[in-house]
Amino acid sequence: MKIIDSHQHFWAYDSQLYDWIDDSMEVLKRDFLPNDLKLIYQENNVDGCIAVQARTDFEEIDFLLHISHNHQFVKGVVGWLDFQHENFEEKLEFYVQQPQLKGLRHVVQAEPIGFLDKKEFRNRLSWLEQYNLVYDILIFPPQLEESIRLVKDFPNQIFVLDHIAKPYIKSGEIKQWEKDMRTLAQHDNIFCKVSGMVTEADWKQWSYKDLRPYLDVVTSSFGSHRLLYGSDWPVCLLAAKYQEVIETPMKYFAKFTLNERCDIFGKNASKVYQLD
Repeated sequence: MKIIDSHQHFWAYDSQLYDWIDDSMEVLKRDFLPNDLKLIYQENNVDGCIAVQARTDFEEIDFLLHISHNHQFVKGVVGWLDFQHENFEEKLEFYVQQPQLKGLRHVVQAEPIGFLDKKEFRNRLSWLEQYNLVYDILIFPPQLEESIRLVKDFPNQIFVLDHIAKPYIKSGEIKQWEKDMRTLAQHDNIFCKVSGMVTEADWKQWSYKDLRPYLDVVTSSFGSHRLLYGSDWPVCLLAAKYQEVIETPMKYFAKFTLNERCDIFGKNASKVYQLD
């Protein structure tokens, strides 16, 4: 079974550039680069990955594309461009010439409710379809309603939901999130990354049983043909080692057919992000 990690990050740590890494995240305050991850992948039989943006500036997309050019196991990049910048179209037309660029995302979780409804954002999002770029949706649960509207209004755009919309696993809240997720999944142009769960749980005391109800929801909503395995390394290290992160979905999907597991752990990512 070929495994593609659909969601991980690289950075050369700088406290100003990565100001979202606060004092509770001491383990993340260092460089995380391809040679670090390559060894981890060898230990866990992972074949490749998608590198996803971790900061919001134009320099980082160059940094990630450079890595992807020079490391064969980094199959593609989901980068950041400023959807609110007046030169968005010009920047987009420049970067789409890079075949390693597979998608874009904006840190919507940091924006006020209603950002995805903004006319300016939507006008610029409409450019992605003609270039076959995926849009990764990074949100918190209260932003699911506007995400539903977005996905419905752009039926020809492929979307991927990051981190199952970051449900409140630590407190056990699930009802409203489940309702919204099931509504979102009714649109077949959106896929869902099985990623980021351990860091939404109790970092020090999470268990498999804490995550299972949320896995039940996304699996029954999206089906094996629209789920993508992702580690969220190195952010996952706040709560778990890489081996623990990959073992959770491996355990959950162990009774699924081989074809279904191949889809979730690799084929869906290759299809969605059009990997070579």
